[in-house]
Amino acid sequence: MQPLIPEFGQLALILALVAAVLQFLVPVTGLRLRQDWLMAYARPLANAQAVFLLLSLLALTYAFVVDDFSVAYVASNSNTALPTPYKISAVWGAHEGSLLLWVTMLGGWSAAVALFSRSLPLDMVARVLAVMALVSIGFILFTLETSNPFERHLPSAPVEGADLNPLLQDFGLIVHPPTLYMGYVGLSVVFAFALAALLGGRLDAAWARWSRPWTTTAWVFLTIGIALGSWWAYYELGWGGWWFWDPVENASLMPWLVATALMHSLAVTEKRGLFKSWTVLLAIFAFSLSLLGTFLVRSGVLTSVHAFASDPERGVFILALLGLCVGGSLLLYALKAPTVASVGRYEWVSRESFLLVNNLLLVVAALAVMLGTLYPLVIDFAGLGKISVGAAWFNTMFVPLALVLALVIAYGAMSRWKADELKRLGRATLGAMVAAVLLGIATPFIVNGELNGQVMLGMGVSFWLIGATLLDVWQKARGQLRRVPKLGLSYQGMVLAHLGVAISIIGVTMVSNYSIEKAVRMAPGDSAELGNYRFEMTETGHIEGPNYVSDAARIEVYRDDKLITVMTPEKRRYNASGSIMTEAALDVTLWRDVYVSMGEPLADGAWGMRLQVKAFMRWVWLGAIFMSVGGLLAILDKRYRPARRRLAEAAA
Repeated sequence: MQPLIPEFGQLALILALVAAVLQFLVPVTGLRLRQDWLMAYARPLANAQAVFLLLSLLALTYAFVVDDFSVAYVASNSNTALPTPYKISAVWGAHEGSLLLWVTMLGGWSAAVALFSRSLPLDMVARVLAVMALVSIGFILFTLETSNPFERHLPSAPVEGADLNPLLQDFGLIVHPPTLYMGYVGLSVVFAFALAALLGGRLDAAWARWSRPWTTTAWVFLTIGIALGSWWAYYELGWGGWWFWDPVENASLMPWLVATALMHSLAVTEKRGLFKSWTVLLAIFAFSLSLLGTFLVRSGVLTSVHAFASDPERGVFILALLGLCVGGSLLLYALKAPTVASVGRYEWVSRESFLLVNNLLLVVAALAVMLGTLYPLVIDFAGLGKISVGAAWFNTMFVPLALVLALVIAYGAMSRWKADELKRLGRATLGAMVAAVLLGIATPFIVNGELNGQVMLGMGVSFWLIGATLLDVWQKARGQLRRVPKLGLSYQGMVLAHLGVAISIIGVTMVSNYSIEKAVRMAPGDSAELGNYRFEMTETGHIEGPNYVSDAARIEVYRDDKLITVMTPEKRRYNASGSIMTEAALDVTLWRDVYVSMGEPLADGAWGMRLQVKAFMRWVWLGAIFMSVGGLLAILDKRYRPARRRLAEAAA
């Protein structure tokens, strides 16, 4: 007799749906009747929904851990030889489980709003949680109707199960999807706050202040999730690339770009009461793009290493959800936005203007990525043939916008509210500009003595952003380092985030222009030169893993005739599925990565080998770390700590 834990998980999922329906109906009824006691039920119902969803996810996890192959989803994505950590991560390794994780996180965000909103007006909390409940209802129904992870594999269950996709049997899968989903789903909070503010006619400084920490939190998770995905693809896929402009990668980049614009727009709304309608529109678009990403990954319209579903019914369901969310919110915006217009003035040269330009550049960049991602799908759907939009198009459209944005960022941070002067900004940044130009020109000559326009431009923009940012800190601290901690966590977070952008640009510029690689045939005793590195294959052999066997090579790497590392790339064959996977070997420092991967076996015991030396590769992700830490510091700023008195004063 099979244990009833999966049935318990199914029941918990149904009860979560009931709780979500009540979470919508009860507070909405309270709002219509102006009954506080009914509105107050929004919090406990949100907590109940979160608990039931968590129990459902734990039930599915238990089924994986104990190898309950009577559950079809478990049988399709696990086997008895799979290591336990990967059995746990296999819960979200395919469509049904990843969707359950998605809705569980949505419930968790609702519970977080219920917990950390004690200082908000009750009617605002009721509206926010009611909107989030509607989103939950849609996705829980989607899970139950088209993507139920608890369906039994009866009457006879397989003995061993199938296998988890070998690409996903990696630490990166354990941390990347949950982190990315936290960012995706976190944007639902911002979306809910925006709609609640529209419904209540409360687009004021207090609303912006309530929304900012939630927006920043979701943005931090999204930033970390994207960086983890890039890192995972870099070392796991065996190609040595860190960004492929894959449609599913683009699906996470688009909401990140709009969420970045939203954070800056909220700052203007909070500080000056401006951009109210635009800020709400950004909040709607940010969450809509996260739903678009969900549609792309789970509808079957894409073929990607990241994509899961291929069932048209699921695609239609998600498309309907996307249409309802986007269409309904835009209709509400059209009806309500004119009644909450911003009141205030600012000059063409002011912080408001620079932040508006920042917003426009980010949104145009997101639109460019969306056009390149969706255009081939639209052409294919219309029966006009199949086309592909490659990296060259995305780089041509995106990179210039990103460089102009980096130039604008520094001026936005240094300029004054309401009005400023170009002469003052020019004098204040002259030193940073001169240093950036000189260092940008010098960099390619220092590296290899050759002129390189791309390097001069990328490094010049990076040095400009670093120099102008540090100069702004110095000026605001009045030339005293001991005053820097007094500038506030929000400002310090902004500084770190802007430095992170510059660091990532340095990484992208250097790795794109100074990485070298070579494909060679190597057998034991052979050596190959790459730059000033020498690679010697000393032996080959076999490695027995917990659920795979590997052909492996021992590679000694010398630099200037000095041994610096010994590397062991592998070619794995997984026992259950027979899949062949490349496991690259890496030796990393802050300044370069040495990357070795095995290709196909050749005659006489030789192998095709791919040798790479990648300059400044770590800096791409180091910049993301700086940005994420900056976001965390901003969240911890005392302005966003629960304080009923401060919020009441702001609302007044």
